[in-house]
Amino acid sequence: MTDPSDASPEPSYEVRPRSRATLQDRLLWAANRLVVRAWFRIRVEGRRNLPPGAAVLCFNHQSWADPFVISAALPGEPVLFFFGPRERRMDNSLKNRLILWTSRVVPYRPAKDNLLAVTRRVERVLAGGARMAIAGEGRIHVGESALLPLEDGAVFLALRSRVPLVPVAVNGVGWLRFRGSVRVRIGRPIEIGGRPTKGAVDEASERLASALLALTADWPDAAPPGRFGRWLTEVFNDWPEGDRPPVPPRPPAG
Repeated sequence: MTDPSDASPEPSYEVRPRSRATLQDRLLWAANRLVVRAWFRIRVEGRRNLPPGAAVLCFNHQSWADPFVISAALPGEPVLFFFGPRERRMDNSLKNRLILWTSRVVPYRPAKDNLLAVTRRVERVLAGGARMAIAGEGRIHVGESALLPLEDGAVFLALRSRVPLVPVAVNGVGWLRFRGSVRVRIGRPIEIGGRPTKGAVDEASERLASALLALTADWPDAAPPGRFGRWLTEVFNDWPEGDRPPVPPRPPAG
């Protein structure tokens, strides 16, 4: 018998590809930008590295707040979609229903048994001229300059859709400190091309990981903030370890 919890995570959900922002998109973007920039001091570097149209943006992932920070750092057009969240169902909580309501996400199941449908959704988004942001590690981690092994989704989808692949580094969100400094650094697009074979995906993933590590290498790890900042940081973080792990040691310079 099929477990009801394994039913489709989007029973009536269909992505609406678009590059031009709707009124809802504009209002959500403006509200998010206002809140995020009121809480953080955000610096954006490398804006000129952003391709003008469709692209896959691969970012490092330290916090549930990463998508909000990236959205606040980038212009409202082309519309920015996010790959995820990874959920068995998207209609079983208020948070997930609100995420679907934004109509700017492409969720997928943890078992990855709906990847064909998900891939087609991503392709429609990119074909429509929008951008797709992907947390390349597939989960959050600690350490401002750390990076877990990248999953192959970002490279595969960029190759399959024939769009630029852009590394985006987010620093300063390991702890969500009020008026803390946050940097969004956009790297140069990774040169890719050809068919999404395993060899091509693996090779491009190595270059993508190297680019992300270089973009984050100079940002120091911060001490935990006060009680409210610690609560805000962890309220939506989902640690596979069960609790927040310690910060890994930094590799020796050079």
